[in-house]
Amino acid sequence: MEPSFDCAVSSLLCAEDNFSIFDENDDYFGGGGEAGEFGATAWNHRFYRNWNQNRVFNGVGEDGLALPSEECVALMIEKEHKHLPNADYLKRLQSCDIDPAARQEAIDFIRKVGAHFNFGPLCEYLSINYLDRFLSAYELPKGKAWTMQLLAVACLSLAAKMEETEVPLLLDLQVGESKFVFEARTIQRMELLVSSTLSWRMQAITPFSFIDYFLYKLNGDKIPPRSSISRSIQLISSTNKGIDLLEFKPSEIAAAVAISAAVESTPVDTEKAVSFFTQHVQKERVMKCVGLMHGMSLVGESTVPFVPQSPIGVLDAACLSYKSDDTMVVGSYANSSHTHTSPSSTKRRKLNRPCEMEL
Repeated sequence: MEPSFDCAVSSLLCAEDNFSIFDENDDYFGGGGEAGEFGATAWNHRFYRNWNQNRVFNGVGEDGLALPSEECVALMIEKEHKHLPNADYLKRLQSCDIDPAARQEAIDFIRKVGAHFNFGPLCEYLSINYLDRFLSAYELPKGKAWTMQLLAVACLSLAAKMEETEVPLLLDLQVGESKFVFEARTIQRMELLVSSTLSWRMQAITPFSFIDYFLYKLNGDKIPPRSSISRSIQLISSTNKGIDLLEFKPSEIAAAVAISAAVESTPVDTEKAVSFFTQHVQKERVMKCVGLMHGMSLVGESTVPFVPQSPIGVLDAACLSYKSDDTMVVGSYANSSHTHTSPSSTKRRKLNRPCEMEL
């Protein structure tokens, strides 16, 4: 039997210093401060996290920030494998050892809630990163459909705490026609289990960590146009549309996205474009990633915002149309000052006994 939430929580209550969430060589994720050379991951994420809030990015000028150095990019590439799902994760999804439909439903939930609260694209991407890494390392109990939604809520909450300036209350994250509604303490327990399973590596390296650098290189070491940045963000967000791109590292996805965005705006020889990045990524891998993106229809479609026929528009529409006839409440609201309203026809189920909350 998997350990219960209570056991998982008690095992996490240990003495920790301020740097316990980092590897001994991972100071650049936060321990080094602004003076640290390897703060580029945090910088780059800060650059993209609020794109949905209509910030205007015209290169480094707005925030007074510089591009990461070659050494910094090389170090991020060296470390990026620590922020990926286990190597057999894609095969387990393809063989249905891990339910791909349940995973997609969780992703749809994350996207729907993220759109409701206007979260930035990085928050959404991090949520799915946490979800995939957790599923690859921890086996959820069979026959308990509520566990996947609880995981989705916890991953989104953690990502919002990492990247958003305003984080909704845990109960408020469960908007819309959710199948289950969890009380705050249940979500907090799941957050601890997720964080522990991910070895507390929450400031993950993602394609957003590299995309500006690759766009800069493709643009002749000049600040890329805003349209290229916007399109790249769209493409990165779309890479979670299926499971095929899970085989690629963040740097490889970023290189493929940068090339694809450049090809859409100006005629660019793909193989020549890849040559700009061979110092950091393998040409064959990037070319394969570009090909898969084309095969998934992520590239080459309209880039006009809010057009339903675009990959982003279609996916968002699918997420927003996701509904359920049944709503279940997991946990009671006895200790909460928040209320949850639902239609009179809504069905609720409360799981109050500790044994029912075991994972």
